Amino acid sequence: MLPAHAEINDPGRDPQPSYQTTTRPSSYPSAYNSSRSTVLTGDSGYQDSLRPEAKAAASSHLTATPLNNSSLLTKDSSNNPNDLPRPINTDLGALSINGSAAATNAGHSSALTSPNSNLGLDRLQLNSPQQHSAAFVGSTVATALPTTTITTATSTTGTEPFIPHSMQSVEMVSADATLTERQQLDQQRQQLEQQKQQQYLLQQQQQQQQQQQQQQQQQQQAALQAQQQELLRQQQAQQQQQQQQQQQQQAARLAQLSQQHSQIQQQQPQPQQPQQQQVPEVRHVPQQTTARRKFNLNDFHIHRTLGTGSFGRVHLVQSRFNSRFYAMKVLKKSEVVRLKQVEHTNNEKMILERVEHPFLINLWGTFQDVRNLYMVMDYVVGGELFSVLRRSQRFPEHVARFYTCEVLLALEYLHSHAVIYRDLKPENLLLDSLGHIKITDFGFAKHVPQNITWTLCGTPDYLAPEIIQSKGYGKAVDWWSMGVLMFEMCAGFPPFFDEDHIKLYGKIMAGKVKYPAHFQPALKDLLKRLLTADLTKRYGNLKGGANDIKRHPWFEGVDWDLVYSRRIEAPYRPTIRGEGDTSNFDDYPEDAEQYGVYPDGEEDALGTYFPGF
Repeated sequence: MLPAHAEINDPGRDPQPSYQTTTRPSSYPSAYNSSRSTVLTGDSGYQDSLRPEAKAAASSHLTATPLNNSSLLTKDSSNNPNDLPRPINTDLGALSINGSAAATNAGHSSALTSPNSNLGLDRLQLNSPQQHSAAFVGSTVATALPTTTITTATSTTGTEPFIPHSMQSVEMVSADATLTERQQLDQQRQQLEQQKQQQYLLQQQQQQQQQQQQQQQQQQQAALQAQQQELLRQQQAQQQQQQQQQQQQQAARLAQLSQQHSQIQQQQPQPQQPQQQQVPEVRHVPQQTTARRKFNLNDFHIHRTLGTGSFGRVHLVQSRFNSRFYAMKVLKKSEVVRLKQVEHTNNEKMILERVEHPFLINLWGTFQDVRNLYMVMDYVVGGELFSVLRRSQRFPEHVARFYTCEVLLALEYLHSHAVIYRDLKPENLLLDSLGHIKITDFGFAKHVPQNITWTLCGTPDYLAPEIIQSKGYGKAVDWWSMGVLMFEMCAGFPPFFDEDHIKLYGKIMAGKVKYPAHFQPALKDLLKRLLTADLTKRYGNLKGGANDIKRHPWFEGVDWDLVYSRRIEAPYRPTIRGEGDTSNFDDYPEDAEQYGVYPDGEEDALGTYFPGF
């Protein structure tokens, strides 16, 4: 039974058409008409099923728009289903079917509508029960018509199908497969071009970023170089300013020394023969400021030996010009070079020429011959403090305090001139006729502007831990040695001692000190602050310097100005029988060598090692 109304499908909502290309067979099977819908064919079965008026309308008004410009195939009006279709010549316009009727498969229903029908249908629609699309059979291609359907419609008067008098053209939409492929290729090409464009833009951005980074690095390097140059310029300016200040200070010092020189000229040895007058070199005035003649062996008479060392000895000598007594230190050049003491010897002369202090030995002059070096110094008649300490076994604390005060002021003065003494011990402390000390033997002293050196030297019992460790050390080693000296003066023995030097160094590194019971608490406290391996806690090496030691309770009541001016009476005054008395010195065997008596023509092969003598 036909539906009550005709269904109109919107072409815009139709699915995308499908296309299929096949090869036309030589003949179609007999079941073709019963299995698939055939559109616009010449089968008469369709017309026979219509009413007469419908047949007339179908033959006179049924038109269709062809899909392409090819010839359409149609069947004859015969009833033989096996007959092959024959071509119908037509143009690209509307297709008019005359004398034939459209045929449908058995069981299919068809409806043709007209613009004038009461159904109001304006398009021809084709539907089959199996939803098959009508097909034009061409010479080589069968084209699907997804947008065209045939629906059934029921007339207003009955159930018989109503055939309209006219039909509009059937719109059939198709597309070529190659067009879709081209579109896809175009899309791919566009995508590739877009990718290339994006890659190009990305490369441009990366290049710009690299250029910016290079520019920034260049700017940073330029700024850093400018800062370094400015810093270097400032450092150079500071160095120049410091040099100018030092030059001014030296000029002022030289002026002061010149005044002192005029005052002490009468104390210098004077020659007995004016025509051969020789002025001894005066230690108080730097050598470069005054033109002076050197001493020689003919200026002195050698009496006896006062002490001996590894590569020389000290003699008591008397000037042939003023009959005053001096101590002459004689060093063998060959031994100095062999024992690698050239630098120490030159340092001793240089430092003694530059320093001047009430508690330091005075150097009057130096000279040399082809074998020996000679240094003329004050003769300190009281002998060594070591000898007094051995006779006394130990000092009371007030006696030890007196000598410690004078040693402290001498070390403070040396450190202010960037000099490290490095050999403090009782043997190197001499007593003058009034009992005040004079520090002698500057063989290990060194001028250290940077306050650091690495040489392993000194007396084993008095070595600081940092010297034993072969680390860089500075002025703090002298404050350690002063602590050892204080301990030995008060106890009669040093805090660390052993005949085996390796064991001795181990005890020093361990830092364990046993204090005698008679040590007062203030003395023990000061010794603990001096005999510490921690340089950040050692007194004298802190921010306060030597003042930290002076303010310690053990020195309570000490007037340091009186100490410096030597107006405090010494606790021990040596016995002196005359100016050239040597009773306070030990006896030593004399050397058989006669100084200055050498074979004729002997060359001075080592003189270049000691240019300042």
